[in-house]
Amino acid sequence: MTRVYDIDIAIVGGGIMGCAVALRVSEGGMVPIVLDQGDLGQGASGVNAGTLSLQIKRVKLMPYALKGHRDWERMGDAVGFHKTGGYTLAFTPHEAVLLHERQCLKAEAGAPIAFVSPQEVHKAEPNLAQKVVAASYCAEDGYANSSLTGQYYRGQLRDRGIAYRERCQVTAIEQSEGFVLQTPDGPIRARRVLLAAGAWLKPVAALLGVDLPVRARINTVSVTERMPPVVSTVIGHATGLLTMKQKPNGTVLVGGGWQGRGTPQEGRGQVTAASVQPNLALAQYALPALAKARVLRSWTGFEANVPDFFPLAGALPGVENAFVLGCVRGGYTIGPYIGGLMGDFILGREPELPLFDPARNFDEDST
Repeated sequence: MTRVYDIDIAIVGGGIMGCAVALRVSEGGMVPIVLDQGDLGQGASGVNAGTLSLQIKRVKLMPYALKGHRDWERMGDAVGFHKTGGYTLAFTPHEAVLLHERQCLKAEAGAPIAFVSPQEVHKAEPNLAQKVVAASYCAEDGYANSSLTGQYYRGQLRDRGIAYRERCQVTAIEQSEGFVLQTPDGPIRARRVLLAAGAWLKPVAALLGVDLPVRARINTVSVTERMPPVVSTVIGHATGLLTMKQKPNGTVLVGGGWQGRGTPQEGRGQVTAASVQPNLALAQYALPALAKARVLRSWTGFEANVPDFFPLAGALPGVENAFVLGCVRGGYTIGPYIGGLMGDFILGREPELPLFDPARNFDEDST
């Protein structure tokens, strides 16, 4: 027998975006429930490096990143937010040209990015390699502690009286005077449904007969043992293949989008030496002091994307009262804000910034 709830919307996926939507629609008078196959905020939202850098965001998404960055700043200590500023480095003339081209476009899009001399970089960060030929700086850059994501949003949902179910995988979705979602906790009936399942969006959308062109990247992150203070800002590289910051406990987190192996359907991805070694080599080239540190752990996290690398945010094609949100590049930074926009859309309000129609045509050559 179907368990009957007075639920306006069932949200499949309890990461940053799904929880942010739940909070917004609840403020607007709707009754949501959040369902996650694992624990809240433990997918991509909880395993990334936590970097909040405007210098590595796509130009078209910069307005969303600026708003999202302010959301993280408002969350503050509860999510381990630190505004440290950040440098993006170039070590060759070719990289310097690349840096200038990319950062000028991002500055034109509103990011407060300025170019600084190698001498200024070394004065601020004396432990960086003396090989920098060009650099950009953004005072707004920083990071949060991604491992606190689930704890933060769990508390927010609880404080607002919003229902959530963890370790509650949705195995089927039936359309019957709304939607009936089959779960290990029993069937759940809701008037609307939002799919916000990250790298699992494709199989979840298939439960409603929709084939979304979702793929997944398997990003790798590493962490060193605790070290004396060696760097105080977020450090990146002109190619985008390095992000690095030292946490208050002395550990250094190293990322940059290097790829592991696996698929979301197979479980957690696998770290590969072919990715970790060049990532750590680039980090050590930029910060030679890392040669003295042991790497304690490397892990992977899935990041969903579609062929044009822009978000899916809007009505799910062909299914009335169904919505989808995901595939957001820089989703950790942008997630809280675009979740609010999506909540407004579901409430029938005009979002502050445009969403990204999931029914658009995809061109494989656009990648």
